[in-house]
Amino acid sequence: MVVVFGSINVDLVTRVARCPDAGETVAGEDFAILPGGKGANQALAAARCGANVRMYGAVGHDTFADIALANLVQAGVDTCGVLRASVPTGCATILVDQHGENRIVVVAGANALADPTAIPADRVAADTTLVLQQEVTATANATLIARARIARSRILLNAAPFHPVPIELLRDVSVLVVNESEAAGLARLFDWGEAASAFARAACADLPGTSIVVTSGAGGAMWCDLHTSVRATAPVVPVVDTTGAGDAFTGALAAALDAGAVPATALARAVAAGSLACTVHGAQAGCPQRAAIDQLAYKVAVNTA
Repeated sequence: MVVVFGSINVDLVTRVARCPDAGETVAGEDFAILPGGKGANQALAAARCGANVRMYGAVGHDTFADIALANLVQAGVDTCGVLRASVPTGCATILVDQHGENRIVVVAGANALADPTAIPADRVAADTTLVLQQEVTATANATLIARARIARSRILLNAAPFHPVPIELLRDVSVLVVNESEAAGLARLFDWGEAASAFARAACADLPGTSIVVTSGAGGAMWCDLHTSVRATAPVVPVVDTTGAGDAFTGALAAALDAGAVPATALARAVAAGSLACTVHGAQAGCPQRAAIDQLAYKVAVNTA
């Protein structure tokens, strides 16, 4: 079972030829209100990969709440644990340029009130894969990690967006997923190398019980632990929107690990999912189905050291 505790947002997406400079106004080409939030995106990604997923977090009592939850409900994600808070649903304002690159500003809203104690004891167990991000409070994540460690759950932390994290907390995490920017932030905190391979080696040395996963966009991803080093090369795809690619990667990785996949297989499926997410506009609209991931994963080149 995959349990996701994290953010649930609406995304206000504007497409532009290029992002404006400071003080500049540019004309937008398109606008849409879409469901999003890293937690919700990753829950949806895991569900579309076939995992049994339960989502925990918080939304408001506003009209955005129904938009934010619609795709999760449609995909069969159990949302009974999503709380209704007295503040508005979280919101992200996203600019996407003609090259598919994005700029994002997030307002936490109800996500700041997501309550880890609302998750029943039997949902944090030895057969649980717990998926966390950093769009809820650090205290909430730390509380849940402590519970999951005692219960011997698999704990997957996607350290996005980057915030400083105590190394003691990272040592309780089973799988740490970062992109190059987040790796650089952690590297500065703990004097680890910033390049993906150097970061992974240094992190493994300081976090011996934690598997390190570093994503590099079109460069693919790597998995490193004390026993295994795996690199997966991303297939060439037509990129139209990178929004949500990291969430598709993380959700697919969690689903594969929860199903018992070895690191090489899980990494290939995650890279396939992240690549497919770049071919469609929108974080959740671009979240691929299992059949498409199955087909593309065979084309992902994986090298194991």
